[in-house]
Amino acid sequence: MKKSNVAVLIPCYNESKTIEKVVKDYRKALPDADIYVYDNNSTDGTDVIAKKAGAIVKYEYRQGKGNVIRSMFRDIDADCYLMIDGDDTYPAENAKAMCDAVLEGRADMVIGDRLSSTYFEENKRPFHNFGNVLVRKLINFIFKNNIKDIMTGYRAFSYDFVKGFPVLSKGFEIETEMTIHAVDKNFKLLEMPVEYRDRPAGSESKLNTVSDGIKVLRTIATLFKEYRPALFFNIFAVMLLLIGVVIGVPPFIGFFKTGIVEKFPSLIFSCFMVTLAILLWITGLILEVIAKKQKQNYELYLNEIKMIEKIRKD
Repeated sequence: MKKSNVAVLIPCYNESKTIEKVVKDYRKALPDADIYVYDNNSTDGTDVIAKKAGAIVKYEYRQGKGNVIRSMFRDIDADCYLMIDGDDTYPAENAKAMCDAVLEGRADMVIGDRLSSTYFEENKRPFHNFGNVLVRKLINFIFKNNIKDIMTGYRAFSYDFVKGFPVLSKGFEIETEMTIHAVDKNFKLLEMPVEYRDRPAGSESKLNTVSDGIKVLRTIATLFKEYRPALFFNIFAVMLLLIGVVIGVPPFIGFFKTGIVEKFPSLIFSCFMVTLAILLWITGLILEVIAKKQKQNYELYLNEIKMIEKIRKD
């Protein structure tokens, strides 16, 4: 690879068994890159080992992968950013191709796709596998896309994406947030199949299947509401409207037959449901206009980032 400003970003929490190999592998694959290890309160000497292996070690004291990535993206300036995990599950052989795609302008985010490769054979945690598939199907359905691996920790980014990405998540739901943001803001995405290997013996995953899975699903719901408010609120509006119609039909039929409303409670509840449905529909309509305006403002913000990047290079 020609001399370029590439930063390899490795968020770490207690990865002493693998971090030395990871740093050396990526130093070999990207000899001109700066390799940053952000230690997130490790207690096993991960930072010391990373320094000896030749990495630039920095610290993030707020616990959580999202917090680490927030600091990484704010602190570091580069033409291309390669993000990997410190657990030695992603091969360095793909690093050059992923970075080249960003440096050549073919992608703003390159996604290292595990699920189309060896993930399901290598990963011995069935609930993790199920969670990956569920999240992929949900996001692709809601945001009308066909991304194959939503939660991979192996990605390459452009300067524009990194400096324009508002990191809100604190934990492992950060990858889901990145993907939805990239799809919604129409960034150039490219997926590359990468081999996945399970953690070596003695290395333990920090991802809790249940608690972190719930956080990911909650993040999807929140971003669905924020990025596609009309659809989000219309779903509930239609449900309430159907309930109101079903409950309201018998009183109306009785009235037309006898001229008397015999089921006032049902009629009142029906009117309440229909009114609430209309209010939800109006809420979604208003928020959709706001979301569209925010997209317009974001495009202008990206133009400002472009100007800053040009000044930085000059």
